[in-house]
Amino acid sequence: MTNPEGLLRTPFSAMYPADLETEWIDVYGYAVPLWIGDPADEYAAFRERVGILEYSMLYKWDLRGTGAVATANSVFSRDLVKLAPGRIAYGVVTDADGLMIDDCTATMLAADHVLLCGGNPLVGNLLRERLPGDTTMLELREGLAVASVQGPRSRELLQRLTEADLSNEALPYYSVLTDVSLAGIPATISRLGFTAELGYEVMVPIDRAADLWNALFESGEDLGVTACAAAALMMARIEAGMVMGEVEYDHTVTPFECRMGWAVDFNKGEFLGRESLLAKKDSAEERVVTVRIEGDADGLDGAPLTARDNPVGFITMAVPSPVLDGATLGMARVHRSAAEVGTALTVTPEAGQSRTAEVVSTPVYDPERLRVRS
Repeated sequence: MTNPEGLLRTPFSAMYPADLETEWIDVYGYAVPLWIGDPADEYAAFRERVGILEYSMLYKWDLRGTGAVATANSVFSRDLVKLAPGRIAYGVVTDADGLMIDDCTATMLAADHVLLCGGNPLVGNLLRERLPGDTTMLELREGLAVASVQGPRSRELLQRLTEADLSNEALPYYSVLTDVSLAGIPATISRLGFTAELGYEVMVPIDRAADLWNALFESGEDLGVTACAAAALMMARIEAGMVMGEVEYDHTVTPFECRMGWAVDFNKGEFLGRESLLAKKDSAEERVVTVRIEGDADGLDGAPLTARDNPVGFITMAVPSPVLDGATLGMARVHRSAAEVGTALTVTPEAGQSRTAEVVSTPVYDPERLRVRS
């Protein structure tokens, strides 16, 4: 199997089929397949069984020392001072003007140890600029492999491989277990994901990547464990209404314009961008919405949207939605005047006829987020 020129191999690349024929995408400099088998079956694994997804590509900024929490808190939108060890917070990092840089997770590993994970290296630069002399920071992704284990049988699979208690009570949503022995491999297990299903991210030393992969597939054969890739993940995350950097947001919008305003905690005190965000929170012009679109999904990414012949935005990404019986579902950036559920829109792809679309509730899948907490 040959990766595209100029892109790095991921820790699990060697475990993909030698004759894999797929399309490749660039994820933070790494070659990631769009599919490994049948994308529809990979999606079904997330929703009905258990799917294993490569998730090693994110940056991992490891801060240790007496200033670790304060440094992370100075740029992160959630209040990490209130976060207990063993818990994870999801939030954003903006610039001084309140414009989006990244959406990140912050994991409190100890009172003096925080791990931030995200996709934009600028976050690391911001942290490094604020680092006091008694605190260290390392970026760890070159030394770690991360498998995202997602689906209603994910707990059952992982529990077969460890004596650690992975029950809902012992490891609730957005929490972490460290120093776990998983199939004899030292691991960190975080309960979170990007599929709106019960799921976990398993982090191991990179030299144990093959051991982890083999253990998961050998132990989970009767559970229907399936290797999954980006196309299936995109179907799941759009149904779940989960945003992506450089897709639903970029450096031109605030958190209030990309469904992340809820993650801005103005009560925590000062953090980068706070004053600008306070000034802009009621005047944000754009919104990210979910749209159901007539016809198939081909050629719709980036297609402009109009309402009553007036330009209002564009499709960020469109996919066939199994939960809507194959109807096309997309996410879109639109003017707030066109964001109300039920708004009729017209989408005009670069090639092809204009089609009708309608703003629908977000998310269309498991609106109460019950499955991730099960």
